Amino acid sequence: MSDLSEKITQEYDASQIQVLEGLEAVRKRPGMYIGSTSSSGLHHLVYEIADNAIDEALAGYCKNISVTIEQGDVIRVTDDGRGIPVDIQEQTGKPALEVVYTVLHAGGKFGGGGYKVSGGLHGVGASVVNALSEWLEVQVHKNGNIYEMKFSRGNITQSMKIVGKTDHTGTSVRFKPDPEMFTDTTVYDFEILRKRMQEEAFLNAGLSITIADEREGQEQSITMCYEGGIREFISFLNCNKTPVHEKIIYMTGQKDDTIAELAMQYTDTYNEVVVSFANNVHTQEGGMHEEGFRRALTNVLNSYGRKMNILKNEEKVSGEDCREGITCVISVKLTEAQFEGQTKSKLGNSEVRTLVNNIVSDKLEQFLEENPDVGKAILEKALMANRAREAARKAREAVRRKTGLESGQMPDKLQDCNERDPSLCELYIVEGDSAAGSAIGGRDSRFQAILAMWGKMLNVEKARVDKIYGNDKLQPLITALGAGIGDEFNIEKLRYHKIIIMSDADVDGAHIRTLLLTFFFRYMRQLIENGYVYSAVPPLYKLTRGKTVRVAYSDAERDRVSAEMRADNPNARIEINRYKGLGEMDKHELWETTMDPEKRTLRRITLEDAIMADQIFTILMGEEVEPRKEWIERNARYAINLDV
Repeated sequence: MSDLSEKITQEYDASQIQVLEGLEAVRKRPGMYIGSTSSSGLHHLVYEIADNAIDEALAGYCKNISVTIEQGDVIRVTDDGRGIPVDIQEQTGKPALEVVYTVLHAGGKFGGGGYKVSGGLHGVGASVVNALSEWLEVQVHKNGNIYEMKFSRGNITQSMKIVGKTDHTGTSVRFKPDPEMFTDTTVYDFEILRKRMQEEAFLNAGLSITIADEREGQEQSITMCYEGGIREFISFLNCNKTPVHEKIIYMTGQKDDTIAELAMQYTDTYNEVVVSFANNVHTQEGGMHEEGFRRALTNVLNSYGRKMNILKNEEKVSGEDCREGITCVISVKLTEAQFEGQTKSKLGNSEVRTLVNNIVSDKLEQFLEENPDVGKAILEKALMANRAREAARKAREAVRRKTGLESGQMPDKLQDCNERDPSLCELYIVEGDSAAGSAIGGRDSRFQAILAMWGKMLNVEKARVDKIYGNDKLQPLITALGAGIGDEFNIEKLRYHKIIIMSDADVDGAHIRTLLLTFFFRYMRQLIENGYVYSAVPPLYKLTRGKTVRVAYSDAERDRVSAEMRADNPNARIEINRYKGLGEMDKHELWETTMDPEKRTLRRITLEDAIMADQIFTILMGEEVEPRKEWIERNARYAINLDV
């Protein structure tokens, strides 16, 4: 384990388990406890159990964790920590193991001394996983014995009993999510769990995490252990980028019980990637640790630039200039983490801002003094960003004059809608004039606008803002949306709250969709974060029997519809045609299959995992062809959540 780990107390027993409230209403309102009962909630169950094991690792008692998907999508999580306490818990008079799995908010993380820092405090823990499982069984290796309990939908089916002897300590939990609760799906996605577990392995240097799939035909196992911790996280995030300096800058410090560590490296890209965590919880909305980092980085680089005479006279670089091309991971561990924001993913502890500011101010200045070549390269990159920002301002002004942006003049390629309330308006972005013609003819002009795009767009992965303005492919889109781009983006000015990318269901269509998503991701990220971006799902097949015509959106649906159309006559002839593109559909077909809100299927584009999303975009838009080809063939994984 890393030297950041600290053993808190040798004994972990029932006296450290405190009960805050009883287990109630979890099955009635599961969304309150795990966010949703969709795929994300299903996977959240695994995180809750794994987090308990990781908290043992944080306390310095656990070195190995395994997460396994068994046949039938049963989950097994095993660790070699101290084992959940099995002695009698004083408040309830029951075994602590029973309390942990049957009482909401019962655990060793509420001031009982079991843990100094914990990511699980703001989670809901074992009891909620138990309540939402068809069945759950737990075995604890402790005191030389194996203790076992079994449950069904939160109710005890087997009281705690000793079932054998053991020569080690640890906990093993097996559970099957309840299909009564998870009506969308109970099928686990190995890749989603692998990404989450890899993140945890990066954040806990030296902790070995194994993720395995035992389902028939999907057998695989990966063990992840990163002695370099977040340094290796930076290498992973930058694996498809060219670094400005090879050596990763690492800084760490501590005040009282609060520990902070940072790793950073600049690349030749123009995008800022700052990923932060508090007690291993991903703080997607940032918070005080990020504020402290940003403030100190800007001050240190300006101070160093003047000292080394790289910045002349009154010249200075802004915070945005200093962060262009940076990849940074910030991890803080503290006793009483205060989470804020809409999704409770913003760190509010002001003392962390001071700690991180002081660490970066001292350690980064020292690093730059000792590595003047790196310091010069970073300052030159920031100065180039500064000049590009000035060029972007001039380009923006020129575009406004040329296009009449200030006067509200809309692009020629836009067929606008009549509605003026953005919350009721939809913009379909359609490739090519023929598909646009059908879309314009088939739409409901009251609230549906159509913007025709043509040809391949600019690759925005390696383009600065000054190149974006004035680009003949992107300018009509920027103007139509009306909210600006980059640091000028203002979501209050957005003209449509549903932006729907409608491209063909082939590799070219996926490429165009990817280019558009990359543009939104880089320059209008709030569109995706606020759930305003969608991908239309056009049908793949047209099935005809006499005058009866139906469509199918997948091979499986094609076979099912075909069987339904033959139900009264097995020998009936069904003509099946695959749509080659949207342009093949007439306006009525396009409306009925892809644009009618009553019948269409949309996929909302989400950023469930900003780290992996950034990596995916880099793979797609980088110079390596093979990874991009593989991803496009799999098709946008992050485009999920049916909107019906």
